Amino acid sequence: MLAAAIAVAGVLFERHRDARLGLERIEARQGMLTERRPVRAAPRERLEEEAKSAEAVLRQLALPWGAIIETVEDAATDDVAILQLQPDAQAGQLRLGAEARTQDAMIEYVHKLVAAKALADVHIVSHQVQTDDPQRPIQFTLQASLRGAP
Repeated sequence: MLAAAIAVAGVLFERHRDARLGLERIEARQGMLTERRPVRAAPRERLEEEAKSAEAVLRQLALPWGAIIETVEDAATDDVAILQLQPDAQAGQLRLGAEARTQDAMIEYVHKLVAAKALADVHIVSHQVQTDDPQRPIQFTLQASLRGAP
């Protein structure tokens, strides 16, 4: 019985060795088929451009977004609708497009933003009465400096 067990163990050992060799051959063939070409280095100009782009994104992300949004929301009234919010991280400025029902509502909104701690140098860049609308709302654009901007 011991001799039979040794013979079976020998056969199993040979099968295992053959299977392992077969697997190594298959892996070697696969390696030849999927031979990778050397990666070419990107041009220096392209890398610098991508680095500048990444820096711009990081500056935008570093803006005090919470303070900006809170300031705009705190100044909000039912008579003013925010149409556009454009922070410029590089210049440290905020450009805000809005529409007010009346001139008084526009002025009140500007005064609230002037009093806000997150903004400085708030001023109206442009305004226009919408004569084609029967309610004649005023569309206006504000610009302000961001306090605490990177």
